[in-house]
Amino acid sequence: MLKTRFENYPKGKSFSAILGDLLGRGIFNVDGESWRFQRKMACLELGRMSIRSYAFETVNNEIESHLIPLLSSVAGKENAVLDLQDAFRRFSFDNIFETLSSESHGQLRQLVWKIKRMFNLGSEKELKEAIKVINVLAQEVIKQRQKMGFAAKKDLLSRFMSATNDETYLRDIVISFLLAGRDTVASALTSLFWLLASHPEVEAAILIEADRVIGKNKELTTFEQMRELHYLTATIYESMRHYPPIQFDSKFCLEDDVLPDGTFVKRGTRVTYHPYAMGRMEDIWGPDCLEFKPERWLKDGVFCQENPFKYPVFQAGVRVCLGKEMALVELKSVALSLLLRFRIKLATPYQTPRFSPGLTATVRGGLPVLVQERKTPL
Repeated sequence: MLKTRFENYPKGKSFSAILGDLLGRGIFNVDGESWRFQRKMACLELGRMSIRSYAFETVNNEIESHLIPLLSSVAGKENAVLDLQDAFRRFSFDNIFETLSSESHGQLRQLVWKIKRMFNLGSEKELKEAIKVINVLAQEVIKQRQKMGFAAKKDLLSRFMSATNDETYLRDIVISFLLAGRDTVASALTSLFWLLASHPEVEAAILIEADRVIGKNKELTTFEQMRELHYLTATIYESMRHYPPIQFDSKFCLEDDVLPDGTFVKRGTRVTYHPYAMGRMEDIWGPDCLEFKPERWLKDGVFCQENPFKYPVFQAGVRVCLGKEMALVELKSVALSLLLRFRIKLATPYQTPRFSPGLTATVRGGLPVLVQERKTPL
């Protein structure tokens, strides 16, 4: 599905129809030449090493200016409960917005906040109204880039604007990439902090590694330091093994096919693989598959990736996630920044997160937490 017979398993018209009103002809909602063109353009930008350093700086600026002040505002206050999932969703939206356009425009901030208030609306009428607001944001982003000029700029949006002047198409590009890094990163962070709250020994190991790599009571300052945080990386991968941000993915069989195990797949059949279930299969991960065990990703203390077809959290093969490295930069930066500054405890402990139906794994009811500055015990 993902590699050797990739062309025979497109997303299909049924999938595109469901998300067409929102994503239009964006990269996550198309197949064929349109998908290849968008992926090639995105590869030119997201594949550069410099974009990772830029993402590191952008993420950390956003952490310092938005996320840390938010947690500090409730830290230690009696009966002050913070929905950490909501905080991560707001943060992820702001951050991907900055990375997409490489510029900060104050007048766009108000539109961003309007969209945040409208994302969770459910009925068809409300959905149409929400999409209108989203369209206004996309049009304003494009307008601002046109005013500033884009020929000499190398951010993702400018690359697409140099190739086409179709504003509807550009709108679809903007929305697709804005949404790509919002709920997925927020979901991964929410699950990670739920697991850390339940496994204090893992949190302690992360902090010990941070002291060794960046120095005791010091902040992460360089992208190179981040690459040395092997245990933190292993923890994030292990967290997403248990709770992948996208729990399942479907394709549609174009022509009759036979899977490697001999299973016949009739033309037009919807075929789904399930990373959430795969992460819990003993024949894939061994008898300790249900344990939260970051050490399984380490060899002599060094992080080692698994085969992506065994761990398809970022997909695998031809459609492997282009934003994988940027997402990992964001996940590691946020996790370490918060752990160094705060003690975060579940306000209402429960055994297992319950997820709401949707394309991304959203914890039902959010993640209510108590926050306290690390200088005092929680």
